[in-house]
Amino acid sequence: MSTHSNHPFHLVDYSPWPLTGAIGAMIMVTGLVKWFHQYNMNLLMIGIIITLLTMIQWWRDVIRESTFQGLHTYVVTMGLRWGMILFITSEVFFFLSFFWGFFHSSLSPTIELGNIWPPIGIQPFNPLQIPFLNTLILLTSGITVTWAHHSLMENNYYQALQGLFFTVILGIYFTILQGFEYIESPFTISDSVYGSTFFMATGFHGLHVIIGTLFLLVCLLRHYNNHFSSIHHFGFEAAAWYWHFVDVVWLFLYISIYWWGS
Repeated sequence: MSTHSNHPFHLVDYSPWPLTGAIGAMIMVTGLVKWFHQYNMNLLMIGIIITLLTMIQWWRDVIRESTFQGLHTYVVTMGLRWGMILFITSEVFFFLSFFWGFFHSSLSPTIELGNIWPPIGIQPFNPLQIPFLNTLILLTSGITVTWAHHSLMENNYYQALQGLFFTVILGIYFTILQGFEYIESPFTISDSVYGSTFFMATGFHGLHVIIGTLFLLVCLLRHYNNHFSSIHHFGFEAAAWYWHFVDVVWLFLYISIYWWGS
């Protein structure tokens, strides 16, 4: 396909990645069901590997289009911006469902829970220990990613690199602390509705932190290879938006589940 056109839109080439992505997702979900019922993770791991390889190669193509091929015009970039805004909006409603479930159960605990919250037998986490430290870590990471963004807009290569590096390190640190918290947890996901809502909400947030950290790590590598300029760096902007969203969700989680809910 010729790269020359008389319109500002990007008509993508034929790609195998939507097909391999769909196959990988199907195998992954089937493997998840097999793991739940037969405690065998082989099929799940195959699905995860196919999905990861698809993501790496698909996004490699997108990076090539935006840099070396110069196909991401202003119109294309605006379309990507709206796509990211709508994606984050869908994520807001995703987490809203968890908060709805939590407040539905906590504001009017049933007789099976002892008419109290937290339920009888549940020993909640101290909100002033690891949860508070994780809150400080994420707030600090929000500052460092903003520092990196402003440095990039001012063409300050090394400060943008430093800001991204510190943000990635803080994201990894957060994940390690949350993993330690889960290991030391005095209750499990099967311990009443408290355990279910706690681990579903904080677990999915932790997954989003891992995804956001990988997103920013890719941006760090791209910035190191001079893929971004002061006026053309939407890949980094999208990662920063996503990271700020993760920060805000954690603040709501901390205030409602860790502090008020305990």
